[in-house]
Amino acid sequence: MENQNVFTGRSLCVIEDLSIAEREYLFTEVRKLKQAMEENNLEVMDQYRIDDKDFGIYEVFLEDSTRTKESFKNAANFHHAKVSELNSDSSSFNKGESFADTFNTLSGYSNTIFIIRSKIEGVCRWLEDECSLYAERNKLWRKPTFINAGDGKHEHPTQELLDEFTFLEDNNWSTDSIHLALVGDLYHGRTVHSKADGLKIFKSVQVDLIAPPELAMPETYIGRMKENGFQLRMFSSIEEYLQQADIADKWYFTRPQLERMGDRILQRQDELRSMITFKKEYMTKIKEHTKFYHPLPRHKVTPTIPTFLDDTPLNGWERQSINGMYVRIVLLSLLGGKIGNGYVPCEERKETERAEYIFEVDVAAVQPKEKVVSEGVHPIHDGLVIDHICRGDSPSEIRDHMRLISSVMNLDESKGGEWVSRGHSDRDSFKGIIFRPNAKELSRKELKRLAAVSPGCTLNIIKDGKVEKKYRMEMPPRIYNFDDLSCTNEACISHPSQAEGVPALFTRTKDNKFACAYCGKTHSFKEIWKSRKK
Repeated sequence: MENQNVFTGRSLCVIEDLSIAEREYLFTEVRKLKQAMEENNLEVMDQYRIDDKDFGIYEVFLEDSTRTKESFKNAANFHHAKVSELNSDSSSFNKGESFADTFNTLSGYSNTIFIIRSKIEGVCRWLEDECSLYAERNKLWRKPTFINAGDGKHEHPTQELLDEFTFLEDNNWSTDSIHLALVGDLYHGRTVHSKADGLKIFKSVQVDLIAPPELAMPETYIGRMKENGFQLRMFSSIEEYLQQADIADKWYFTRPQLERMGDRILQRQDELRSMITFKKEYMTKIKEHTKFYHPLPRHKVTPTIPTFLDDTPLNGWERQSINGMYVRIVLLSLLGGKIGNGYVPCEERKETERAEYIFEVDVAAVQPKEKVVSEGVHPIHDGLVIDHICRGDSPSEIRDHMRLISSVMNLDESKGGEWVSRGHSDRDSFKGIIFRPNAKELSRKELKRLAAVSPGCTLNIIKDGKVEKKYRMEMPPRIYNFDDLSCTNEACISHPSQAEGVPALFTRTKDNKFACAYCGKTHSFKEIWKSRKK
């Protein structure tokens, strides 16, 4: 492998793959290149060119696209590199080949950067891991780099980069604050989903979500915006939004994708489109110096930004689109190692959290208490007792989850039972108890499974009528390496329906949920087990 700077060989799967400082560096370079291209300054432009006919850049668009595809194609051609394109209509995907096999093969043909657009979410993250191993096994000169050009309803990080660059242009390059209205189809729009993390480049963020309930922002991204400290407000229509005084000076429109939502929605499409379409009568209600943006394309019959606005100062979307090529040229230059040697990292890369979450209690040190037995439960002589299950949930929720625990922990065929009890200190709170006489002690991996399926519980190992060992389970920072895990998003690369053999992996969020490492969908600890879906 060659000597690399901090950007070379990196992938851009989600916007957070570039830190705030790295994005600011990228935008500084984009400003220089944009000026050079506007002035046709070849000397400066050549500083950004990879200029290597053997350097392979591969476009793989498995979903229809014109603007992103052509923007990337022109950006790649700028570099005087080997630019290839995979024809998805006649590709090996139609013969049942996996993503990993396809891209491993292409990696072996001296291709370095892959630009991928797909309806399947998390593809680039999976390939980043899988193809790196392939490159190492086969002693390739460089590991392949993957750029996400849009994956399903998940993210579109390069669109987010060009959007941020354009916002900064109109913010006099200040990152102090932004007030942005997101208008349109916030449910399907991956460009607005990327803003849940992308807008962190600004120190103070106010976001106004304007969409009817049918097109509202998914809870996953609303939760992330709140985690990131954004001020959020929600409105069902532009008309409702304009009835209050605090109006954003930047509006970001998206195209409603009502065709994805069935006949019931299509019957109301005129009404729904009207709620998110800007009208002439609104002109007097917006701020001076307001800018409108749109990732494009606009629908020619029912555009959310009507064409009467094209020749007005509100038009920021045309420059936004042009900026896309400049941003992508610099991105390819960075990831290809042409520039970036002068960048000095000012923040540490995130390390995988490995905190302990299984705690063995020193039974001998515990002060003996008066023995209190839950009503209906008889102490066992030998075996295990799982206590404090789902404390605070309703009895029906607790019973439902105890059935899942029994299945996940392979306790279904053992004798014993489950019980819902009131807490001893709080009589209004319920908890679950599972007891299995003569059950064997759990291995370390089984303890990890228990912590994953029932964080907050206590495991007691009983021998000769006494507690020999006691463990308290906290919420794991990651859940992985279990065959019976599954993301619930059918569009995710790791979902069993995709048949890609991608093992599920979840990371804990700040609000104690679990986010899929591939598609980002958040789940409770109760939702990620295949047993739940039987």
